[in-house]
Amino acid sequence: MDLAVELIHATVQLEQPLGDGTRTVGTGFLISAPSANGQPRTILVTANHVLEKMPSANARIGYRIANADGSWSYSPQQLKIRDGKGGELWTHHPTRDVAVMEIKAPAEFAKAAIPLNYLAADDTFTSYNVTAGDEMMALGFPRGLSANQAGFPILRSGRIASYPVAPAKQFPTFLLDFSVFPGNSGGPVFVSQAHKGVGVTKVADKEDGGFIAGLLTQQVELNSERLEIGIVTHAKYVRETIGLLQNPLAPSTVADGGTLVGARAASAEEAARN
Repeated sequence: MDLAVELIHATVQLEQPLGDGTRTVGTGFLISAPSANGQPRTILVTANHVLEKMPSANARIGYRIANADGSWSYSPQQLKIRDGKGGELWTHHPTRDVAVMEIKAPAEFAKAAIPLNYLAADDTFTSYNVTAGDEMMALGFPRGLSANQAGFPILRSGRIASYPVAPAKQFPTFLLDFSVFPGNSGGPVFVSQAHKGVGVTKVADKEDGGFIAGLLTQQVELNSERLEIGIVTHAKYVRETIGLLQNPLAPSTVADGGTLVGARAASAEEAARN
């Protein structure tokens, strides 16, 4: 499959109004990961700090609905992220900025979730000779903007700006050379088509479908100056965090299905005109 297009469909905006006319915004993406007993399960993946900065019980997850005429509608729904006492309903990694939640997504979104095996494993970077200078793509909602009013994420790219990048146990994060803004956090960083054995940006006889390298967790700043460099946490830690959900008796969080009528995403095109 074309992983770029598939991940566009699987990536969603997460937001929560703060009551003062502002909102906190982040990015998440959906992974299909069967439970320990083999039941289908849709997992929302994002950065832990995205959810931590949302103090209220309900966030909004930006689903999109395909219409019969070929158009799309932005249809955000309420998603409960805290219990009645303010306790977190998501699971986070004990040492890395990764959070996951089991959700009940609309059928078309559950179908769009990316299979678990597309998350890079311990040996993926070594197997594909991923190294400094290789190009990767990233999806997100910088400053809460989407690509259009339908709420699709903005696709960008950058080159790996650090060395070495593996193994993940010794180098749990790596740098990506591209501008990062609030709202990008939690978005997937990926290689759309991988070329095994000769580096991810070079031509080879055999092409694979690509892989998710990790998720964007932070921007690099020095003395309050943005350096236009993103910090990516290896997908290994996404796998580990999903593994913490394997207890089939653990509670899951369910979207309540309350669609916000007349909603539309804030688009980059409109922002450029303002």
